Amino acid sequence: MKMKSTMPHPSSQQRRNFLKLSGLLGLGAASAALLPTPHAEALLFGPKEYKVSETRLSMGSFLAITAFHPSRDEAQHAIGLAWEEIARLCKLLSRHDPSTPLSQLNRTGTLPEGQMEVVEVVARSLYHHKQTGGAFDITVQPVLDLYEKRFAAGRRPTDAEITALLPRVGSEHIRFAKGGVSFAREGMGITLDALAPGYIVDRASELLTRNGVVNHLVNCSGDIRTSGAAAKGTPWTVAIQDPAKKKAYPEVVSMGTGAICTSGDYEAFYDKEKIFHHIVNGRTGHSPAYSTSVTVKGPLSVMDADAMSTALFVMSPAEGLAFVNRRPDLECFLIDHQGDFEKSANWSKLA
Repeated sequence: MKMKSTMPHPSSQQRRNFLKLSGLLGLGAASAALLPTPHAEALLFGPKEYKVSETRLSMGSFLAITAFHPSRDEAQHAIGLAWEEIARLCKLLSRHDPSTPLSQLNRTGTLPEGQMEVVEVVARSLYHHKQTGGAFDITVQPVLDLYEKRFAAGRRPTDAEITALLPRVGSEHIRFAKGGVSFAREGMGITLDALAPGYIVDRASELLTRNGVVNHLVNCSGDIRTSGAAAKGTPWTVAIQDPAKKKAYPEVVSMGTGAICTSGDYEAFYDKEKIFHHIVNGRTGHSPAYSTSVTVKGPLSVMDADAMSTALFVMSPAEGLAFVNRRPDLECFLIDHQGDFEKSANWSKLA
C-alpha cells in the first residue's frame, strides 16, 4: 500500500513519488517541478485567455491548481472555492491530524455515522481490494507503524515482528453498519494515503468544472487530474520522472481529460537500499521489489488511478500488465530497477 511518509520533515522528503508536470508552467514543457513555497500567478496568454495558477501546502505535500480561462476573475474565484473544498476535506481525511474522523477510527476502531466522505473513500478501497485480488489494501498501517518505529530506533524490523502483525491486516476485517465504519479486530489501522489525495483532487476538479473553469489541471504530489486543454487548446503535457534521477524523463505523455498517477519506491523509504519503503504488500507485510515506478493513466477518477498504481506496484509486472490489458479504462507504464520499462497495449493513446 502506498502512503505518505510519517517521517518528521515531510516537506524535505516530499513524502510521495512525483510526476513532473508542465501544468505548473502552462507552456507544454516537461521539466516543470513542484514549487518550494506557496505561489500564485495570473498571466495573459492572448487576447482571450488567462493562465491562473496557485500552489499551496496541503495533505503534507504541495498541491497545485492551474487553469486557462477567458476571465481572470472567474478563474480566480473558482480556484478559491476549490481551495475551500480542499481544506474541508483535509480536515476529514488526514490521518496525521489527531482531530480528524480518520484518526478517530484508527484510535478507537470505530467511526459513527455522519462522516460520509470517509465512508465513501473506505468503501471504494474495498472495491479495489476485491478487484485486485487483495493487492490493494488500506489496512497495512500497523506494518508501516512498525517500519517507522524500528528504523527510528536504528534497526530493521524482523520477519517475526512483521508476521506477528499480519492478523491485523486485511480489508475483509472492515465492517460497515448504520452509516459508520468499524474494525473487526483489535489493533487494526488504515491509511487512506493512496486514495484521499486523489479523492480531494477529483472533488476540486469537479468544483472547477461546475463553476465554468473546464480547462484545468490539479496536482497533489503526482496525483493529477487534467481537464480540457492547456494553453491555446494544446494537450496537457506530463513527464514521468526517472526513478534514478540521472537522465531524461523516460516518457512524456499528452493528456486531454483524464487522470495520471505514479507509485514508486524512490521518494519515501526507510532504508537506503529501499528494501523497506512506503508501499507494502498486505499479504506478506513486506515492500514489493518488482518495479521501481508504476504509472497509471486513463479516463477514470484520480482516486481510482492512484489505487491502481499502488496495486500494480504490488503485483509482478506480468500480472500487472495482464490485469491492465483486460481493462479498457486503464493503461500503465512500468519501470524496473535496471531502468528498463514495459507499457500496456494502448499506453500511447491520448487519455
